[in-house]
Amino acid sequence: MSDDIPFDRKFPVPSGRLDEVTPLVRRIVAPNPSPFTFTGTCSYIIGRGQVAILDPGPDDPAHVAALLDAVRGETVTHIVVTHTHRDHSPAAAALKAATGAVTVGEGPHRPARPLHIGEINALDASGDMDFLPDIALAEGEALTGPGWTLEAIATPGHTANHLAFALPENDLLFSGDHVMAWATTIVAPPDGAMGDYVRSLKKLAARSEPLYLPGHGGPVRDAPAFVRDYLDHRRAREAAILRGLERNTTIPDLVRGIYIGLDPRLVGAASLTVLAHLEDMVGKGLVTTEGPPAIDGAFVLVR
Repeated sequence: MSDDIPFDRKFPVPSGRLDEVTPLVRRIVAPNPSPFTFTGTCSYIIGRGQVAILDPGPDDPAHVAALLDAVRGETVTHIVVTHTHRDHSPAAAALKAATGAVTVGEGPHRPARPLHIGEINALDASGDMDFLPDIALAEGEALTGPGWTLEAIATPGHTANHLAFALPENDLLFSGDHVMAWATTIVAPPDGAMGDYVRSLKKLAARSEPLYLPGHGGPVRDAPAFVRDYLDHRRAREAAILRGLERNTTIPDLVRGIYIGLDPRLVGAASLTVLAHLEDMVGKGLVTTEGPPAIDGAFVLVR
């Protein structure tokens, strides 16, 4: 389970309401709650006068209208996406059409690795295949506006093109779906990769920002310690899978043994996260399987 992480699931923020998070940051929550999005996607407006909108959210007319109403009388210069899942980036097209702002991201949606023969990407439906940023940002590159800076931090893992963004003027970081206060992050191959995800967590753990504003839910406070808890959780999950492999060889059996009391709607996501761990463990020589690691494969400990 995830009892090793001090989650904060108190986030009584209604969708459509404009809230000031800091003097430089305003937030509107999209009306797309689900077991995967919590209360909905958090869209952020950065700056005053000349602003950036970060994670514009789903292609929902009411949410787009709320964002446009929030910046009435201001100039939107950039529409920034942390990653191209359909709960984060599709509204960029409508906002660009309405404001003329440029879109910004790491690049188009893509899998973290090539598909294996006969494999179907179960998460294709969750990827925004239409998003192509006007400006592609790499690690350390930055956007600027009057009184604000967004520094790109490459954080692949949840998706191959995931970026976090530091806002040095407020000593905070927009963490997208990489780190969230309410739950652990789904890492689902071939969309994501566990090795990349853990390396990105280690990168964030070395940073000093005390506050993260995530893509879903409330702020992550004491963020460096919280990221270390995330890392400890991933190590514990790997250890649980290794223990499970003493008795079981298949992912369904591993999931039943590890995720006690899991919401049935999340079984598929849990199975893919276990697959992500197993892919990483095969790469590290801890586990073996016949052919490429697969959701329906059999896995054996390397003795």
